[in-house]
Amino acid sequence: MNLRGKLAVAFAGVGAAAAVLVGVFSYQAASGRIGAELDRSLLTTAAEIAAGATQVLDPSPITRGPVGDGHHQAQPMVAQSIGQDGSVKPIGGRPVRLAVEDEDRALAATGTVGQHRYQDFTVVPDDYRVITVALGDGKGAVQVGIDVDESRHVLGALAGRITGVSALVLVAAALAGWLLARQITRRLVRLTEVAERVSDGGLAGVAVPGGGGDEVGRLATAFDRMLARLADSRADQERLVQDAAHELRTPLTSLRTNASVLRRFGELSPDSRTRLLADVDGETKELTHLVDELVELATRRYEAEQPEPVVLGEIAERAADRVRRRTGRVISVDADTATLTGQPKALERAVSNLLENAVKFDPAGPVGVVVRDGRVQVLDHGPGIGDEDASHVFDRFYRADEARGLPGSGLGLSIVREIALAHGGSVFTEPRPGGGAVVGFTVAADRFLPSSHPGHVEG
Repeated sequence: MNLRGKLAVAFAGVGAAAAVLVGVFSYQAASGRIGAELDRSLLTTAAEIAAGATQVLDPSPITRGPVGDGHHQAQPMVAQSIGQDGSVKPIGGRPVRLAVEDEDRALAATGTVGQHRYQDFTVVPDDYRVITVALGDGKGAVQVGIDVDESRHVLGALAGRITGVSALVLVAAALAGWLLARQITRRLVRLTEVAERVSDGGLAGVAVPGGGGDEVGRLATAFDRMLARLADSRADQERLVQDAAHELRTPLTSLRTNASVLRRFGELSPDSRTRLLADVDGETKELTHLVDELVELATRRYEAEQPEPVVLGEIAERAADRVRRRTGRVISVDADTATLTGQPKALERAVSNLLENAVKFDPAGPVGVVVRDGRVQVLDHGPGIGDEDASHVFDRFYRADEARGLPGSGLGLSIVREIALAHGGSVFTEPRPGGGAVVGFTVAADRFLPSSHPGHVEG
């Protein structure tokens, strides 16, 4: 059974249960009310008969059928007296004799005035509700019975009406449930169709049905955002694969050429052998570095790192110290001591990539790092960045004309951008006064801890 059918059945079940409960309570209330009215009527009639008003037992002019031949007149009551000695005499009403039990004789013999008891009798073919009222002072008792068949007929009709209403409520609840389920599941069915299309590999041109502020509408909105991110992710993957294939082709072509030359290694001069091996070693390192950068971008391992309180200035100092040891260059650090919530390894990787980029373009001069209020700047004395290149330096595999012959994967600055975005920040490039470039990134202000007090650290 589909969701629409389940909802319709559920609505029908709830409606039926409610109708049955209301019907049962209504029937019980009506039955109790009618029974109480019968008992009150019997007690009043018995008091009137005891006072001598036996005319209350006279037959009504309206009859249920012909008089005689075993048919009773419309008067539903019958009365008889019980003597102190237990003898029974009819008083009036229907020509039937009510059963007298020991409790009734005891009331007639010793009962006090007004003491009474109720009981139910069946005098074929009718059922009676009977009251026995003691007259006291040795006067015996009065016994009055009333035919309850009419009351039971009324209750039966009421039960029939309640059953009919319950059936109508059941049908109406099922219909309302089906209509409501159709309204709800219509959008769910569309979402299911979209999900099936996506699962079959189709992301292009998928339209998610939206609308509404309810849970289904929120689901549609969230699903639409998810599909947009999936489409962007697939597009990024395709671009990454295409760009990677293009970038890998150059070192692989060089290695294949050198491998061909290595077949004639014995014919080469010592200088040629040295240059060949150095070239193979350089291409291998470049290829390894490129693969590492591709893995970093494809897996986005830095996103799995748990954020923790960090001092951005200390991270910059650690990155500068590692680049100093690797290159032997002079790198100064001017940083505050503000504390923020971030991913320390990812931030250190971003600063390291900026420094490696700076020392590559500025092979001789000192490199500086400035950290202020979540803004990291790396300053070099290189050739600077042209206006036409400034908006592309953080793109994957992008290289300015002057960087074509320099080593590098072309992915370092794009990783910086990804890490900055993951911390709610952005990247930037600026010309450095006096020549060179300023390249860096920022961290969102809301990541700083309230207890952070910026200070000054130099390294």
